[in-house]
Amino acid sequence: MSSFWTYWYFHIPNFVLAAIMYTMLGRLLLGFFVAEDWDNYIWRFFKKVTDPVAKLVRMITPQVLSMTVVFVFGVLWLMALRVAYLVLLLNLGLAPVATAGN
Repeated sequence: MSSFWTYWYFHIPNFVLAAIMYTMLGRLLLGFFVAEDWDNYIWRFFKKVTDPVAKLVRMITPQVLSMTVVFVFGVLWLMALRVAYLVLLLNLGLAPVATAGN
């Protein structure tokens, strides 16, 4: 547990980005089975969390592509952002590292 608080600046942003990424993936997959205007509380939650990210991704994605592709790119961009953050922390010597014997 002390490792978490020692590297909170890595774990908390990584967790938030992962949660948004997997929520986008969940919405993408669930979207194949339900209508866009479905009024289920789970679907509303997915939309509330992922719509802001989808709008950002839509701004840099060509308009001819469908929203399905936008969500795929959103998941990929979030994954790339998580990796880039880790690489940045590694280069600054601030990333959590595994030690032998732990």
